[in-house]
Amino acid sequence: MPGSVFTFYSYKGGVGRSFTLANIAVLLARWGHRVLCLDWDLEAPGLGDYFRPQLPGRPRGGVVDLVADFRAGRFAPGAHVMRLRGARALAFIAAGSEGPGYVGQVQAIDWDDLYDEGFGEYLEKCREQWTAEYDFVLIDSRTGISDIGSICTAHLPDHLVLLFTANRQSIRGALDLAGRADKARNLLPFDRSRLTVLPILSRFDNREEYGRSEEWRRIVVGETAELYRTWLDQGVAPETMSRHLTLPYVSYWSFGEQLPVLSEKTPSADQIGFALETVAAVIACRLDRTDLLAENRDAYVAAVRASRQEFKHELRVSIPRSSVGPAAELIAELQKLDVRVVKSLSGDRTLLSRAEDDARHLCLVVDGKVSRWQAAEVELFLHRTLGQDRRVIPVLTSGTEAAGLPGYVGNLRYLRLGARGPAEVARDLVGQLRGFTPLLEALDVAEVLHQARDARLRPSRWDLVDELLAGLRAAIGAGDDARANDLAADLAVATRARPPNGDVRDAAPQPTRHAIEWLLRLLETRAKTTTQHRKDLE
Repeated sequence: MPGSVFTFYSYKGGVGRSFTLANIAVLLARWGHRVLCLDWDLEAPGLGDYFRPQLPGRPRGGVVDLVADFRAGRFAPGAHVMRLRGARALAFIAAGSEGPGYVGQVQAIDWDDLYDEGFGEYLEKCREQWTAEYDFVLIDSRTGISDIGSICTAHLPDHLVLLFTANRQSIRGALDLAGRADKARNLLPFDRSRLTVLPILSRFDNREEYGRSEEWRRIVVGETAELYRTWLDQGVAPETMSRHLTLPYVSYWSFGEQLPVLSEKTPSADQIGFALETVAAVIACRLDRTDLLAENRDAYVAAVRASRQEFKHELRVSIPRSSVGPAAELIAELQKLDVRVVKSLSGDRTLLSRAEDDARHLCLVVDGKVSRWQAAEVELFLHRTLGQDRRVIPVLTSGTEAAGLPGYVGNLRYLRLGARGPAEVARDLVGQLRGFTPLLEALDVAEVLHQARDARLRPSRWDLVDELLAGLRAAIGAGDDARANDLAADLAVATRARPPNGDVRDAAPQPTRHAIEWLLRLLETRAKTTTQHRKDLE
């Protein structure tokens, strides 16, 4: 999928536009996205000051040099890119060189003439290359209304990030520009979707004069409500989203060019890094899934943060104290299959203090019941998993009844330790982890057949078992898993152990045992075929 272009614009200066862009760029890159930042505020460039410590040197060219390249017949938009040290996914194109000739370069540009000469098509090709190489292209546009502003707000972006402060001049100026950009976009000879606008209330101080701040928040929502219509989930009120898209005023960060997201790695709700993370998450989602943000901000941000995370471990195995031995055998078998696995014992409180998980999936070994600690572990895992391909896979010990487990575990497809040893369960776990669909139905049927083979029943009940086995043989032979499940459920009820009441109970007759053994061999053959198919696909 091609990358997306976001232009950051403010009608007035002093709203923290470059500050916001730089911090969000760092967050997106930290979360695994490839990010390119362009300083298109040619008359007052300053974005590079935020990246100064990470730049490999002083810029020798930049945006203004695209004009020189165009006039010289050169197409090399990547020639002006600077890679930031310590941030391999973050790149920067400055406004231009910092030498004495820069001002003259800017003043010599006539944008109308350039577009008449075909610079628009040239810039469109640059845009195509940037969006092919980067997930996000962030443009820092100059303030006010200008030819440069039209390039940044109408021609280049997919989305417009509109920053303003709580005063009518700032709000209305920004809204007027958004309207102009939308109209100008309709006249472009390039294929563009409708411009979506993300309104950001910046430098908002609600710590004092709370009543006045809430009054101004209502004014802001009223003035900007129409901007949400094209992208906000219908079930979410603009007032709710406006609170998520508010950057607080923190005087400490108003001095110099600073990046609080570098020092606030796990910010609390009263820190500016918290609000910046929220805005960055909305941008990372390309203004989508706002219903999830309204429902649970922390889970939304955590899901985005981990969406491209490289997990240290493929699987975490949660072990109750009562099943340390069997779980250790399972882990050993998983390691033989080259699964990056880590164990967690109930009560491991280090899990709670981590900002992120270090394992993609969670295997929950359940012995009789889900412990209170395991319930908390699952809740924490799901809280960090919103919208991601991460799974909880229960493994039940022998005797653990799935029907008696809480729904968030009992309703999941599970594997069972018992008649099937750790090696077999490990193979099927790998099947789930690697994207194969294991024969879970066959596994359950096998467990029921083992139960039937070892049962002691009244002679008349063995007649019922023989009928069920005959039907089960036909269903398995035909590949009718739904019918096999139904028959296996009836067989489980028919052969379940019951307290003695004086009746004569016999072990399985020899023909019945032969039928059970035949079915077990059939299931084993199917399981081996599936395992070989997985290996062939790998």
